[in-house]
Amino acid sequence: MSLRIAVVGVGRMGANMARRLVERGFSVSAVFDSRPGVAAELAAELGCLSAGTLADVTAAADIVLTVVTDDRAMERIFSRKGDSLLKGAQGRLFINCATVSPAIHREVLKRARKAGAESLEACMASSITQARSGTLYLMVGGERAVFDRVQPLLRSLSDGGKLLRYIGPAGTAAQVKALVNMVMNINTAGLAEGLGLGAALGLDLKMLMEVFSQTGANSRVLATDGEDMVNREHSCFFSAAHAAKDSGIALDLARKARLKTPLASAALGQFRRMVSAGLGDLDKSGVAELTFKGRGPKPRRRGRRSTGR
Repeated sequence: MSLRIAVVGVGRMGANMARRLVERGFSVSAVFDSRPGVAAELAAELGCLSAGTLADVTAAADIVLTVVTDDRAMERIFSRKGDSLLKGAQGRLFINCATVSPAIHREVLKRARKAGAESLEACMASSITQARSGTLYLMVGGERAVFDRVQPLLRSLSDGGKLLRYIGPAGTAAQVKALVNMVMNINTAGLAEGLGLGAALGLDLKMLMEVFSQTGANSRVLATDGEDMVNREHSCFFSAAHAAKDSGIALDLARKARLKTPLASAALGQFRRMVSAGLGDLDKSGVAELTFKGRGPKPRRRGRRSTGR
């Protein structure tokens, strides 16, 4: 009998992972989301259960993939009290794919084992397109034997395993993912400044990007975000709000390690500015709205004071 797989958190990433698994012949038995309508729509598409509770998810699955937003959401779905994935979790395996702190991954593993279950972190360094095509870069943390047991499933999401990497014990993959996103966010903010300054100097930005690509200014971010910054095309693949969250995780690790990271702090400041300005739902390329002249949120005008008449 094939293993039953459920997915908790079926936004753009989770939903496309579920679709990919079905296409690869896996049995997706249930989906769940904090927005019931979203889960119901996907369940109808896949022909599976739209679970009403987290406990229903666990009852319907042998393996549960979770793709939630942050530490608070992880705490909620693995709560010790009330509705929780841990209810009736004996023999289950949880594979947690969100970018959250290493500490919450270690805590989830502790709680899962107390409930007779196992847990892995499978941190994703990719986006929506890769989730749909099964070409996610997956960094896995947890017990090696558990990782080995579920490699067929993980390989189906990571280009046949070409993009699958075991990192080490629980929490280590989350540390690596935090550093990946920290450096990516620094690169993104730096590219936005370089292109913004180029525009202010009246340079041809197509020429400038070509030069960047052939010199030490090259980066993966240049290929994914450069044209979007110039064209102001910020359809969301990785939001500024998520960039701020992930850089915050990295900065917290740096503080605990007593290491100064001024570039990461500056990048975090830029993405937090976007969130504060109501631009947090834009793609991270939208940080260019803060660096190109004439763009970005307009300062609020102070109203005229009453004359007291």
